[in-house]
Amino acid sequence: MTDDRSIGDAQESAPWWTSAVVYQIYPRSFQDSDGDGVGDLRGVLQRIDHLAELGVDVVWFSPVYRSPQDDNGYDISDYRDVDPLFGTLADLDEVVAALHERGIRVVMDLVVNHTSDEHPWFVESRASKDSPKRDWYWWRGAREGFAPGDPGAEPTNWASFFSGPTWELDEATGEYYLHLFSRKQPDLNWENPEVREAIYDMMRWWLDRGIDGFRMDVINLVSKAVGEDGSLADGIVSAGPYGDAGPHTMNGPRLHEYLQEMHREVFEGRRDALLLVGETPGATVEDGRLFTDPARGELDMVFTFEHVGLDHGPGGRFDRRPLDLRELKATLGRWQTGLQDVGWNSLYWDNHDQPRVVSRFGDDGAYRRESATMLATVLHLHRGTPYVYQGEELGMTNAYFSDFADYRDIESLRFAAEARAHGRLDDAQLLEALSFGSRDNARTPVQWDASPQAGFTGGEPWIAVNPNHVTINAEAERADEASVFHHYRRLIALRHEDPVVRWGDFELVLADDPHVYAFTRTWGDASLGVLGNFTGEERTIEVPFAVGPESVALGNHPDPPASMGRSVTLRPWEAVVYRIRD
Repeated sequence: MTDDRSIGDAQESAPWWTSAVVYQIYPRSFQDSDGDGVGDLRGVLQRIDHLAELGVDVVWFSPVYRSPQDDNGYDISDYRDVDPLFGTLADLDEVVAALHERGIRVVMDLVVNHTSDEHPWFVESRASKDSPKRDWYWWRGAREGFAPGDPGAEPTNWASFFSGPTWELDEATGEYYLHLFSRKQPDLNWENPEVREAIYDMMRWWLDRGIDGFRMDVINLVSKAVGEDGSLADGIVSAGPYGDAGPHTMNGPRLHEYLQEMHREVFEGRRDALLLVGETPGATVEDGRLFTDPARGELDMVFTFEHVGLDHGPGGRFDRRPLDLRELKATLGRWQTGLQDVGWNSLYWDNHDQPRVVSRFGDDGAYRRESATMLATVLHLHRGTPYVYQGEELGMTNAYFSDFADYRDIESLRFAAEARAHGRLDDAQLLEALSFGSRDNARTPVQWDASPQAGFTGGEPWIAVNPNHVTINAEAERADEASVFHHYRRLIALRHEDPVVRWGDFELVLADDPHVYAFTRTWGDASLGVLGNFTGEERTIEVPFAVGPESVALGNHPDPPASMGRSVTLRPWEAVVYRIRD
């Protein structure tokens, strides 16, 4: 047990973000101010009161940089300007200043694994084989024995994250360029020190403008496993025509070197004021310890993908399988204990790439409020920094589009096209797969009120508003003290007020129970017990601590659950947090 002196020392030295809650804004779907149907920066200004009332400490903006919008802004053509779709640099400065006035810090999305193919760097790179910027990207000739453009001539057999091959032939020069994502998102070659210095210079420029950190998009893909002769190896083919690029592109051999260099070149001297979080697909707990160990000078926390892949079948995000709660507990518990003595966790269910959690792990029908608040309670009571994605605090659900024409997401559209081309799924099966797995589920406009376009826009929205906005919206949530919104406010306040929530050690209990998620948090002499019923039925359990109505710190029902001694009966989708007295 930690003694009082070490507890006091830890509180004094704890980074500010260990007490913080982050709110993610996906600008094109947050609030439209000019009636063009696309959210923008001046729209954010209209909703700052909402963020302040919620109580969040940080806003993370998905990309607002100049972009052709092939992947909704994650294809950047100018890192130092705002896309006219969202406004101007002056608008962004005004938003940052307004948030700072409310005590809310600002984190920008940093997308530097790749650029847009319309970025001046790539335009120059593809101009000729002799271009000074040719080596700023990954260019390779056709596979030996093949002519450029022949089937199978790509330099490697890697599959793109967005379906199809990762290589695109440039007809003018007869070489292929690498794109792990869309063909309009060519990968930067971080092996070239000129590329890294250009990126670092851009990052310093943004910090000098007053932002408070970066969320680094797929940052663990920047180091590729390249041979001494410049070769890249084929991936293992397990299904379909393409190989797995992951072993050759994730957590590559120079990744930690690059992150430590970034720390020295960009963050030295102002590190303590910043929040640095990396999106790291495929990262293990062991990787997480390396990324987030403060002594190594890399990142503050990472986004792991393990828990959001547990309901995926062999076909990935569009292949649904039932969630086994024991797997979820084991996965999150492993990250909690693995980073308990060094490093830090990020905590999330939703983001712009994930379906809505209440539709995914909860019940978005009869028990929408109960399951949304239970899921929030379980997540926010873990040790780490919670992230709230826009609309999550309202209990927004998946879109359940019934027409292919409603979808906008490039990943979803490419998946559907490839599945049709290979005859794998019929249209009904495809629509079912998209209704579960599409990123568009997270990208429908925020539901502010019950008006025709949910208060998001006075025009035609870029993507359809969910019809359930008539009953699920911020105005209705704010008027109901028992709502999802007010429960999030209470959770955020509890984190701000209670050191056990912020820093307490995590211990999983009832690990083998398939229905109830249970754990304790302990800081010094104080402990909390957290219970969450992941089912639509009553569950009676025995826990290793005394429970009673007088010890309830927070619950998602107005009255505490029935209990006696160490036995408690949880109602469908109920969550309760106890102060442990024994």
